[in-house]
Amino acid sequence: MALSAAVVILPLGVLFFISGLVVNLFQAVCFALIRPFSKNTYRRINRALAQLLWLELVWLVDWWAGVKVFGHSSAQSVNFAGKEHALLVSNHRSDIDWLVGWVLAQRSGCLGSALAVMKNSLKVLPVIGWSMWFSEYLFLERSWAKDEYTLKTGLLQLEDFPQPFWLALFVEGTRFTKAKLLASQEYAASTGLPVPRNVLIPRTKGFVTAVSHMRSFVPAIYDVTVAIPKGSPPPTMLRLIMGQSSVVHVHLKRHMMKDLPETDEAVAQWCREMFVAKDALLDKHLAADTFSGQEQQDIDRPLKSLVVVSSWTCLLVMGTLKFLQWPSLLSSWKGIAFSALGLAIVTVVMHILIRFSQAEHSTAAKVVPVKPKTSGESSESGQDKQQ
Repeated sequence: MALSAAVVILPLGVLFFISGLVVNLFQAVCFALIRPFSKNTYRRINRALAQLLWLELVWLVDWWAGVKVFGHSSAQSVNFAGKEHALLVSNHRSDIDWLVGWVLAQRSGCLGSALAVMKNSLKVLPVIGWSMWFSEYLFLERSWAKDEYTLKTGLLQLEDFPQPFWLALFVEGTRFTKAKLLASQEYAASTGLPVPRNVLIPRTKGFVTAVSHMRSFVPAIYDVTVAIPKGSPPPTMLRLIMGQSSVVHVHLKRHMMKDLPETDEAVAQWCREMFVAKDALLDKHLAADTFSGQEQQDIDRPLKSLVVVSSWTCLLVMGTLKFLQWPSLLSSWKGIAFSALGLAIVTVVMHILIRFSQAEHSTAAKVVPVKPKTSGESSESGQDKQQ
């Protein structure tokens, strides 16, 4: 990590790490003392606690890096957002798509109840992974034999969720890269599927399971397409921390859950067709450098995240001043070593967070080429079978 980056990362890391541990502590206490007696009371409290942490990352997007997020959606979709349970299905275009989703959720008033299906290794990530676990994110191992029960159980537990929630599902299974696109194109050509140009082939088993278990209590699917305009560098966690801006375009289309077909195979085909439509939409975006046909909406940055970060900063500064008043802190080797160890831990945690967010370090689910299907064979793809 370059020295210039470390100079910026360290103070931001200290702020995020210390405030996050405070939030994690309160989440753990509430989980142990309140959840056994009232799950919904715990969820309401945890929603407020999680927002105190998530708003720091929203601040990073809005105020520190000044990322411009432009929304493209119908007035009806905007009116329903944040007022209903929704299954959010997005392409996985950039390293911070999940964070763009948090920005949209914050604007819609449901940041504290924004959930996602994540890879299992993320739940051990200090601060952010722990907070996700307390907030009932669903963590999968990318092995359907292991994940089927976990996913079904987690989805059913959301039925009595007391506030409107969004559950984000990235059905491509991994972040988009040129190498992964080439693998998807080769796979599609070998199996008779439409060859993608801007997306990866969706793995539909998780989507089918989500629809079948959430159909009765989730009224809508939010079909989200993320694109980066030509003149903007792709946003990354490191660019955000360094205060470097980007532009992100987000297209949202609302589908009624009741309009989806009934059978699992038909739902899987609906998902594949949705991504074929996303692919065509991204072709148009590539040509016009915008999502044409709908008015572009500049998603204004609110003051709430700025107030939260300012409050955490004041508390941290006061705590640091008290800490430095200890006479033995910097006057002994033990005190110096203790302080250096704390800063080293923060630096390592921030490095891990940045590394986890990078697409080049993500792994794709294994794709095993299969023979092109003949008439009468199931249209389930070999990619789905890997899940």
